[in-house]
Amino acid sequence: MILQCENQQGGEMCTRADKASEGSAGGPVELCADGLQYYSDALRNRPTPDDCPRCLLDLGLVQRLPDGTLTPIPPQLAAGARMHTMERAIEEKKNALAAVRAAVAQAQEIYLDSYGKGESHLIRAVQGAGTISVTLSAAVHACQEELLTAQPGGGRPQELLDKALASDLEAIERGVSQRTIYQHTIRSHQATLAYVERITGAGGEVRTLDEVFDRLIVCDRRIAFIPDPGSERSDLALVVEHPGVVRYLAGIFEHAWQRAAPLHSFPGTRLPPLLTDEVRRTILRHMVNGHTDEAIATRLGMSTRSVANHMRWAAELFGSRSRAQLAYLIAKSGFLDDDVAH
Repeated sequence: MILQCENQQGGEMCTRADKASEGSAGGPVELCADGLQYYSDALRNRPTPDDCPRCLLDLGLVQRLPDGTLTPIPPQLAAGARMHTMERAIEEKKNALAAVRAAVAQAQEIYLDSYGKGESHLIRAVQGAGTISVTLSAAVHACQEELLTAQPGGGRPQELLDKALASDLEAIERGVSQRTIYQHTIRSHQATLAYVERITGAGGEVRTLDEVFDRLIVCDRRIAFIPDPGSERSDLALVVEHPGVVRYLAGIFEHAWQRAAPLHSFPGTRLPPLLTDEVRRTILRHMVNGHTDEAIATRLGMSTRSVANHMRWAAELFGSRSRAQLAYLIAKSGFLDDDVAH
């Protein structure tokens, strides 16, 4: 027969069993109120229930004799074997940890030697999409306090979102503060919004800007990942561990974060009017500065067609018949002046 008794003090359940699982060496065991009362009665030779609380059997405080009867055991004797087993396991873990630290220290010496003297090893290039992914994943998994991310380019592909979701949620669950900056255009990208909803629901924070400076990931303000600004290759990244440079990059993120708009809701297919105006003004500002529709679309993470639609709206508003005339009329009108924008 198996019964359940409830610990009235903590609401914990202690399984009672008179057969299986006696002396279990499983997870943590706490004495329930019934167990304490049973143990007290047994020590005083008072009548006890037929079924002994499981917690007493797991701790070895009550043991079964060859004739089938149960007898209480002194706590120090009962706990000795269990505590010795746990102490041995802890000691083995400590030895294993020491061995890993020693191995990492040896590898670190070789790693630093491979980059020569000086501080060249504090900023290094990582090449290849697979290598970048593995290196970045290792850094995120090692992150303990804070994860800062800037993601330009608009909505992200579904496969990348699926891959990132589990890792990001796991980081948040272990107490990592996570903040991410996207571009305003993700507010109409359903796959990215679904990802953001999961992240913010777990405790992460997301804000959006009209234009994100560049891709950036900072872990614990100790290591940062950025694209190589001198390369057009998308499979080349820089891993930065120089404290001063990491602080500088984190400062850039903080400045952008203060200007970004919080993303609290997930409205669907349209940007809020104020953000639509901000995106439109950014598009026109780039146009006045001589950028093509294709270049503007790339910078803002949107389609060329969307940029063209905004241009068409502006042409109708200002009554222009050419791109050059539109740029002249916008500049002359003061439409993009800071005092008008704010």
